[in-house]
Amino acid sequence: MMFQNIKTYLKDALQNELPGEDAHKRMLPPGRRLKSHDHELSAVKLSSVLVLIFPMDGKLYTCLTKRPSTMKFHAGQISFPGGKVEKEDASAEMAALREAREEVGIDPATVEVLGKLSDFYLEISQFSIQPFLAWVDQKPEFSLNYHEVEELILFPISDFVKNENILETELQTLTGLLKINYFPHEGRIVWGATAMILSELIEILRRLT
Repeated sequence: MMFQNIKTYLKDALQNELPGEDAHKRMLPPGRRLKSHDHELSAVKLSSVLVLIFPMDGKLYTCLTKRPSTMKFHAGQISFPGGKVEKEDASAEMAALREAREEVGIDPATVEVLGKLSDFYLEISQFSIQPFLAWVDQKPEFSLNYHEVEELILFPISDFVKNENILETELQTLTGLLKINYFPHEGRIVWGATAMILSELIEILRRLT
């Protein structure tokens, strides 16, 4: 299918019922939950990420980043560009675009936001995550802010739509040893919130095939 047709499909799909919870649960670490309790609402912080997809070499890709080990939250982990929604941000969507520009040099004027994927609660850091799906017609000219990004990772979504390839491993985390599901990519372990977002996007794209 032509990539423009995929873009149109995704824009329409985001207006309908999404596979969020089921897709998220496939990659949810054990003992974690997707929603906050009522008594936690005052402590929940709003965060947004930009899930930027683009065609390259006949496949669909998205960009992930490896966070520096000096970061306060999720140090060293693989994530989407994004962060906390600040008071000066007009919306969560604008926060995602701002963060993508600051972290990897994406010009918001070159990006078409298609809509929002399913949000969820990240218990470990008390963030409510809102993922915004965006499209650009070709691989962007990335420019990394090395204070916030240690490495740019181009993740081939198309490969995982054909073969989702979910593996399991044990990982030492701040809360102890966890048995997790993850997506393997070039020797990396893509897990947690990033894998949960990817799982939903992959499921949406699989419905097209």
